[in-house]
Amino acid sequence: MNYAGLLSVAFPGTTLSEQSPEPLPSELELQAIWFSGGFGRSFRTLDGKQASIVQFGEWNRTAGPDFIQAVIELDGETRAGAIELDPTSEDWEHHGHATNPSYLGVVLHVVFQRPRQTIFTRNSDHREVPVVVIDGTALEDALNKPRATVAIAKPGRCVQPLAGMDSLSVAKLLEEAALHRASRKATRMLLTAAAHGRDAALYQSTAETLGYRGNSLAMRLLAQRAPLAALKVENSHEALLFGTAGFLSPKLHEKAPADTRDYLRDLWDTWWKQRGRFEPMGERDLPWSMHGHRPANHPHRRVGALSALVGAWPKYRRIALARPFKPKAVLDFLATLDHPFWERRYTLTAAPAAKPLALFGKSQALELLANHLVPLALHEDPEFTITSYLKLPATVANDRVKRCALRLFGSLETAKPWLSRLAHHQALLQIYHDFCLQDTSDCAACPFPEQLAQWHL
Repeated sequence: MNYAGLLSVAFPGTTLSEQSPEPLPSELELQAIWFSGGFGRSFRTLDGKQASIVQFGEWNRTAGPDFIQAVIELDGETRAGAIELDPTSEDWEHHGHATNPSYLGVVLHVVFQRPRQTIFTRNSDHREVPVVVIDGTALEDALNKPRATVAIAKPGRCVQPLAGMDSLSVAKLLEEAALHRASRKATRMLLTAAAHGRDAALYQSTAETLGYRGNSLAMRLLAQRAPLAALKVENSHEALLFGTAGFLSPKLHEKAPADTRDYLRDLWDTWWKQRGRFEPMGERDLPWSMHGHRPANHPHRRVGALSALVGAWPKYRRIALARPFKPKAVLDFLATLDHPFWERRYTLTAAPAAKPLALFGKSQALELLANHLVPLALHEDPEFTITSYLKLPATVANDRVKRCALRLFGSLETAKPWLSRLAHHQALLQIYHDFCLQDTSDCAACPFPEQLAQWHL
C-alpha cells in the first residue's frame, strides 16, 4: 500500500466539497489561482462547447474585466479579449457587467457555482458570453484546504497502532506521505509552468515563499502583476516591484533617514515613468498584512529580497532548476544573497540595523526547497530520489508539525526520531492535513488509526 492508496480506502469515492461544502475563498485568491493555471486550461462551457485557454493574458490594473489580452479557443475558433472571474454566474447581472461597455470584449466568464436555472450571459451588444464553471473537484484540488485550520494538540487514537509498528514500517509510511505531498506540489508548479513558462513558475513560487504566512498571497499576486518577463524588458525591476506593491509615493523620502533618501528618490524617479503600466487602482490593491510579523519578515524587506533575486536571476535559475538537482547549491546561493540597502534595513524608511541581516534566511530557504524545488526535482530528476530528500535536515519544527507529532506519537520525545529530517516534517504536515484537520469528531471517527493497522511494507 502507498499513501495515496491509504487515502482512497479511508475516504472512498468522496471529495471534501461533497462531505462538507465550504464557503469560497476571496475572489482575489480565486483569481490568483486561475491566472497561475491552477484550475487547468481546458474546460466545457455551460452549453457544452470545448473551451481552451491559449493565453491567460495579464492582470487588468484598472476597472473592468479581471484579465485582459487573453486568448481562448472555443470549439476550435480563436477569440482574443478579456476574461472575467466571479463566484457565481448571476454576478454578471448583479455587478452590472451586462450593460457596462467595459465588458464588451469579454470572451469568457469563469464562475464557481453552477446556476440554479438556465441563464443567458450577454454583453452590452446582447451577444452571448461563454460561461465556464470550475467544478467542486477542481476547486478542491487547487485550494487543497481541509475542513479545519487547527487540531487540538493532544495524543490521538493513532498512538497505539503506531507504537505497535516497527521503525521500518513507520519510516515507509512517512516516506510515502512525503512523496504524496511532493507530487501534489510538483503538479501545481507544473501547471503554472504550462501556463506561463518555467521562469514564471519559479518566480511566482519563490515570491510566495518569501511572503511567509500572512503575505504569501500578496507576494504571489505581485509576481503575477509585475511578471519577470516585463521586469527584464524594462530593466528597472526594483522600482517596478516596489511600485506595483504599492509601497512608493512622491514624498516617501521625506519620512526616511537622510542616508535613505537618495535610494528612495531613485526608486520614485524610475517608477513614476512606468506607473501607468503597472500601478493597481482601487480594488486592485494588493492585500498586504503589515502588522504581526517579525521585523525581518516585513513586506518591504520581502519585496527587497525578491528584487535582489531578480537582479541575480540567471544564476538563481540555473542553480534552482539544475539537473542533477543540488539542494546545497541552492542553500549556499540564498545564504549569500545580498543587497547594498536591504542588508541592514527592515523597511523602506527604517534606520539601519546594527548588524547585517540575511535576505533569505535558512528556514525560508528550506521552505522553498520543500514546497517547490524538491517536488519538481523528484518529478523530473531520476538522480534525485527519496533517499536524496531524506538527507536534507529540518529546522525547528513549527506548530503544526509539533501538533501532528503529538497526536501520532503521544509526545514530542517519542516523535523525536522523526523530527530531524525535512521530508519527515513534510510527511507529518500531510498526515495532519489529510486526517487531523479533516476530522470533526475529536479523533473518535477518524479513519487513520484503522488504516494504520493494515499498513505494511
